[in-house]
Amino acid sequence: MAKEKIQYQCQECGFISPKWLGRCTDCGVWNSFKEEVSIKGFSARGVDSDKKTHAYRIDEINFDNTDRIITGISEFDRVMGGGITQGSLTLIGGEPGIGKSTLLMEVCGKISKLMPNEKILYVSGEESEAQVANRAKRLGVRENNFFIYHQNVWEKIKDELNRLKPKFLVIDSIQTTVSAEIPSAGGTVSQVREVTFELMNYSKSHGLTSFAIGHVTKDGNISGPKLLEHMVDTVVYFEGDQQHFYRLLRAIKNRFGNTNEVGIFEMQEDGLKEVTNPSGYFLDQSFQGSFGRAITCLLEGTRPLLVEIQALVTENKFGTGRRTTQGVDHNRVAMLVAVIEKYFELPFSFCDIYVNVVGGMKLEGRDADLAIIAALISSYQKKPLSEKAIFLGEVGLTGEVRPVNMIDTRVKEITKLGYEQLIISERALEKIKNSKTKVRIRGIRKVQEILNVCY
Repeated sequence: MAKEKIQYQCQECGFISPKWLGRCTDCGVWNSFKEEVSIKGFSARGVDSDKKTHAYRIDEINFDNTDRIITGISEFDRVMGGGITQGSLTLIGGEPGIGKSTLLMEVCGKISKLMPNEKILYVSGEESEAQVANRAKRLGVRENNFFIYHQNVWEKIKDELNRLKPKFLVIDSIQTTVSAEIPSAGGTVSQVREVTFELMNYSKSHGLTSFAIGHVTKDGNISGPKLLEHMVDTVVYFEGDQQHFYRLLRAIKNRFGNTNEVGIFEMQEDGLKEVTNPSGYFLDQSFQGSFGRAITCLLEGTRPLLVEIQALVTENKFGTGRRTTQGVDHNRVAMLVAVIEKYFELPFSFCDIYVNVVGGMKLEGRDADLAIIAALISSYQKKPLSEKAIFLGEVGLTGEVRPVNMIDTRVKEITKLGYEQLIISERALEKIKNSKTKVRIRGIRKVQEILNVCY
C-alpha cells in the first residue's frame, strides 16, 4: 500500500525540503514553500506499455513536411513559424489583462471559419461559459463548431475530449487546471507539472493541437517549474504596457520555426488588430522644427522598427539634477550623460534630464545610444535635428561609436520609408559601402563628430 509523506516544495524552482523554510536555499526566494503530500510506491502515469521500445535507423523513419494551418492573422502566423503546427502544444504567457485570452479567441475564430468541419474546444477554469461566450460574441466568433467548457479538473476535461473529439483545444489557464490524482492545491509545482505532462501526452497521441495560457510571476516569467517550458513545443510571451495600446507577441522557444520573429498588435475596442506599418506606429508626428527628438532603427527579432527618442534638458535650480526615463534603461542614460559631459564639455550635471521612447516601446539593446545623445544635445542647444536623419550606433565609455548587427536589413527599411540620411560608425559604413541605396550614409569614429554631421 502506498504511504503518504508530507514535504515542502518551492513554488519558484521546485526544490523539495522535508521541513518548511522561510527562504529557498536553491533559488533564494522568500515565502515560496508550500506543503505537499508525496506518495511512496506511486507509479508513473502516462507510460504506454504497448509502445515499441526498439530503435530505428534513420532511413527507416518516415517523416513528412510538417502540416501547418495558416490562420490568416499574419503577425501570429509569423511568430508561430509560418502557421500553427498540427498536433503541437503551445504555451502563451503574459501579464493579467494583456490580451492572452482575446488573442486565442480570435485565433479560434479564424480556425473555426477556415475548418468548419473540425471542432474547437475552449476550456476555461477562470471564467464561466457565459463570460467566455460574451467575449466570443464581441469578437465575432459565432460558428457552430466552437465549444466552451467551464472546468478545471483534468480527468473531466479528458472525458469531454474523448466524447467531443475536437481538433483544437485551448486551456485557460494551465495553473487553474488540476489533476484529481495529485494531493496538492491547484497552481502548485506538482499540479502544473502533472497536468502539462498529461496534456502533452494526450495531444501527441491524438493529434490534438493545443494551446495553454500560463500565468506569470512578478518577474515576468511563467509561473511554475522551468520544466513546464521544456515540455511544450512552443513558448510565446504576449508583452506590452497596459497604458499603451500596442502588444508584442514574441516566441521564446519554437521547435517548428525561428525564435527571432515578433508580431505586433494594437488593442482596440473590438479586439486585437495587426499593425501593418510598425515603424509608422512608433513615430510621432511632431511639430515642424521641434528640437530634442531623434530617430533610430531597432530590431525586434528580424524585423526593423523605426522608433523616435525624445529628450528634454532643462536648467536645475536646486543643485542636484534629476534623471527620468521611460522606455530606456535609467543607468544607460546616466552613462551616456557622463559621456556627453566628458567629450562635449556640456554642464549636464546641473540639468534635469528626461528621456522618453514614443509609443511606449521599451529599448533593451544599445543600438539607440547615438540617437539618445543626439536628442539630448539637440534639446540642450535648442537646435532641431533633421527629420529625415537616422542615428544608429552604440557608444562606448571612451567616446567611440561601434557598429550594430544586421545593418543591411535596417538600411533597406530606412530606404523604403523615404529617409535621406543615416549616421552610423565608420566600421559599419565599410560593410555597406557597396550597397545600392539612395540614403546618404555618414560614418563617424568618435561621438564628438556628431556635431559635424547634424547641423
